[in-house]
Amino acid sequence: QVQLVESGGGLVQSGGSLKLSCAASGSISSINAMGWYRQAPGKERDLVATITSDGSTNYADAVKGRFSISRGNAKNMVYLQMNSLKPEDTAVYYCNARIIRDRWVYVDYWGQGTQVTVSS
Repeated sequence: QVQLVESGGGLVQSGGSLKLSCAASGSISSINAMGWYRQAPGKERDLVATITSDGSTNYADAVKGRFSISRGNAKNMVYLQMNSLKPEDTAVYYCNARIIRDRWVYVDYWGQGTQVTVSS
């Protein structure tokens, strides 16, 4: 089991910056990848960025060049630095941890979400 707690959301003006943090606890040594997803009202939850245990990163096209994902030295923290924020970035942001059981099976854990609102 993995527990995730996000922090750092809030209200920011267009063009501003925010940094989200996610603290993982529990079976953190089993985590293969962590990431951030977001869900805007009336829309599906979409990938924002992920980072694997070996440091490989992946970003959604909409945030490339503006957002940066990183992990803390203790490996139980993941961060999302968001720069040049736009109103369309407004959403609830969820932290994710993935444990891969085998080639076809994985388990996802989610935080409770943190609201990011970008005003125009």
